Amino acid sequence: MIYALKIATRYLTASKAQTGLLVLGVAVGVFIFIFMSALIGGLAEFILSRTVGDISHVTITAEDPDPAILITPQGHVLTVTERGRTRTATLAEAATFIPLIEAVPGVIAVSPQITGAGFLTRGAQVAQVGVTGVEPGRESAILNLDGYMIEGSARLGSGLMVLGQSLADDLSLRLGQTLRLQSSGGVSAVLTLSGIFDTGNGQLDSSSIYVALPTARTLFALPQGVTRIEIKLADLNAADATALRIRALTGLDAVPWTDGAAQLMEALDAQAQTGYFLKTFALITIVIGVASALLLSTYRRRPEIGIMRAMGAGRGFVIFVFVTQGALIGLMGGLMGAALGYLALLPFPSRDAFEVGTLPMDITQGSYGLAITLTVIGAILASILPARAAARVDPVTAIGQ
Repeated sequence: MIYALKIATRYLTASKAQTGLLVLGVAVGVFIFIFMSALIGGLAEFILSRTVGDISHVTITAEDPDPAILITPQGHVLTVTERGRTRTATLAEAATFIPLIEAVPGVIAVSPQITGAGFLTRGAQVAQVGVTGVEPGRESAILNLDGYMIEGSARLGSGLMVLGQSLADDLSLRLGQTLRLQSSGGVSAVLTLSGIFDTGNGQLDSSSIYVALPTARTLFALPQGVTRIEIKLADLNAADATALRIRALTGLDAVPWTDGAAQLMEALDAQAQTGYFLKTFALITIVIGVASALLLSTYRRRPEIGIMRAMGAGRGFVIFVFVTQGALIGLMGGLMGAALGYLALLPFPSRDAFEVGTLPMDITQGSYGLAITLTVIGAILASILPARAAARVDPVTAIGQ
């Protein structure tokens, strides 16, 4: 084995220019593999962070109460509703379930909320809005209100509200202004505008108001319970499994974000498949390059191979020499390409600092170990054909050439 390794090394160093070009070609293929892995992975992370990063990863929503059903003697089915009243579905025992949900592995934030529709009034101007009541101190548990604030503060308290910039512009609002907010049930409250946010989401910025949970209880006449519980996870890809665990633990209908994101998941899958094809082509290029170079080396060294065979070297020994040569080429090219790829990715921002208009390269998804391993395996496979050709060399014929 050691002697075969020495011969393989001598073959590589005998023509340093050719070996250097071959190793460089392998390194370029590995560099492309790593670059594409970082780009595809980073792009997927960027898309998910922009579309899913500020929404609930698992949501528990109160189910609307079913109306009473009566069956007449004639067999007709009648539904009974309370005239003049609308009943809001609530999670009456939310306070009991929240500690259990917070203890589930992977859960990083839980936000009990009361949501509903309302009307914001400023003089003669009226805007229909969606109202979300959140617990003070949990304002940024799901949507990062702190990070999106452009004026004022996201901190909510009694008699305070925050809203989007588009809505503020439409009604010509400013901080400290007192406004009347009326719920769909007719209950009104006078609130002070304490903050304005800009998320970049047109619908959210133009029609959403956040108030403290006690204020929402007054507006929607809910002395206890909540209408929704939003949950954020450390790994949004674990939403399905975590939702199942929460259902089993609480008996509540926990819905993962993936239930309404079939098109997004299909687009990400198609993007991943494209990346696999591009990386496969890079590996095929490496295999072809190594195989062609070793085949050329075999024909150039036929006399030397003949001498080895005449001195008693078996076919297995000759095959091992050329396979070792291919493995060394793959290893050196793989290490060089991985190093070049890592250095090239260093200037790019981390996944937490992706910015619009820049390439979302994720250095952590370069698949360096995988690239080196596949390159070595590919180089070994590429060397088998030249190695078998070398092993079939007739000693007498080769020496006489």
